[in-house]
Amino acid sequence: MSSAAPVPGRFTFVLHSHLPWLAHHGRWPVGEEWLYQSWAASYLPVAEVLRTLAAEGRTDLLSLGITPVLAAQLDDPHCLSGMHHWLGNWQLRADEAAASGNVALGRHEHRLAAHALADFEQRWRHGGSPVWRELIDGGAIELLGGPLAHPFQPLLDPRLREYQLREGLADAQHRWGHTPAGIWAPECGFTPGMETGYAAAGVTHFMVDGPALRGDTTLGRPVWDSDVVAFGRDLHVSYRVWSPKSGYPGQGAYRDFHHYDHATGLKPSRVTGKNVAGPDKAPYDPELAAAAVRRDVADFVATVRQRLIDEHDRTGRPALVVAAFDTELFGHWWHEGPQWLEQVLRELPKAGITVGTLEGARADGYVGEPVELADSSWGSGKDWRVWAGDQVQDLVTLNAEVVQLALDTLDKLPRGGERDRAADQLLREAVLTVSSDWAFMVSKDSAAGYARDRAHQHAHAVREIAAALGTGSVAKARELAAGWCLADGLFPALDARRLRRCRDEHTSTVPTGHTSAVPS
Repeated sequence: MSSAAPVPGRFTFVLHSHLPWLAHHGRWPVGEEWLYQSWAASYLPVAEVLRTLAAEGRTDLLSLGITPVLAAQLDDPHCLSGMHHWLGNWQLRADEAAASGNVALGRHEHRLAAHALADFEQRWRHGGSPVWRELIDGGAIELLGGPLAHPFQPLLDPRLREYQLREGLADAQHRWGHTPAGIWAPECGFTPGMETGYAAAGVTHFMVDGPALRGDTTLGRPVWDSDVVAFGRDLHVSYRVWSPKSGYPGQGAYRDFHHYDHATGLKPSRVTGKNVAGPDKAPYDPELAAAAVRRDVADFVATVRQRLIDEHDRTGRPALVVAAFDTELFGHWWHEGPQWLEQVLRELPKAGITVGTLEGARADGYVGEPVELADSSWGSGKDWRVWAGDQVQDLVTLNAEVVQLALDTLDKLPRGGERDRAADQLLREAVLTVSSDWAFMVSKDSAAGYARDRAHQHAHAVREIAAALGTGSVAKARELAAGWCLADGLFPALDARRLRRCRDEHTSTVPTGHTSAVPS
């Protein structure tokens, strides 16, 4: 097949890989099972797609965000052991389906499980870091970093915001030997002033949603008076794949995410139709799904090509088109997503489309005039309502109280001296309390009870340790910290002394006055 004539401009895929800390916090229906499903269905096959294309000499395939809290789980010995067990169990469930009469489903799932298990045993048993580092070192991807445990940064105390970002970038350096220049800002959350913190931490570019740039995403834009560039998600292109109401994964031939065979936990059906009840859905047909993948690859490539042409004609210059998604869409939510991704990355160059990374776009001058970026996110309404609306005001209040208590307690400890494991665990639990996931899950009514329980559990840990430290009961504080660390021992390099050193640089108050994005 001959390649089409080149079109001006550039296309960039951005994938955001993230799950909250799930290890030791439940198994089913919410907990470690969520991690293992996403690992098997998304992280393994997406890494394999990238590795396959890299082996063909392809570089700058996409910009891949991996949050530190997810990276910690993909390297964690407990999670690695649990994942290995889960993959073996997947094979057994596939065999059970075949033995009970659903031979086609059993064979399909067995092939997938056997392949995933072999891949895991060959490449992942020492953690995810070697897998991603191979792709980073080879220039196949640009790594995007982020704050430690995915806080909604606009609502976070500036000191803890700075600390989480700097520690998150350092964590990436420890794992992969690379300090990311670009980040995926959690939830694409922004408030003016954050660009100054980004510049101080060495961040040169970050992601926002398209409406934050008033819909003109054809170039990155320096933010306010800084040199830090915001790149915007092109909704016209991104929504072809996934949107609040439509997108390829909802088409009838694809595997249905929501309908389970309860005996085996497998998913036996295709979507069939939007108004078809679970028991009435047609059986999944891999060949039918593969034909749908080819159709939707062609549609997406044509959409990107036309978008580049139209934006070039409108602006008179080569345009940048950025399509951004959660990595978990590819495989976990959309079973055929990795197949689609590999074919799209092959077909885009054939259609005359240059594919690159955000870092490459910035270096090659896809940057326009500065923008006075306002309060924004990629959540509902493109404002802060998901993380600061009426439904989650209790969590907003809880976060503010916990952060204030943690900072006040740490500020009162003696400066200098040896590392204090109780102080470290206090800070670790505060970081987990303010994860953006808990408010998101409550606002979206997705395992809301689990989310609230998690936030309050970590808050309780902060209060317990802070109370012991506040009364001078150092031995008790360390005993409590050791107990909490059994479940929440992530980020072993976390050192509370680094937070205390910057206490003179910031006030210890939750920022106010940025309520324009919050619905009344």
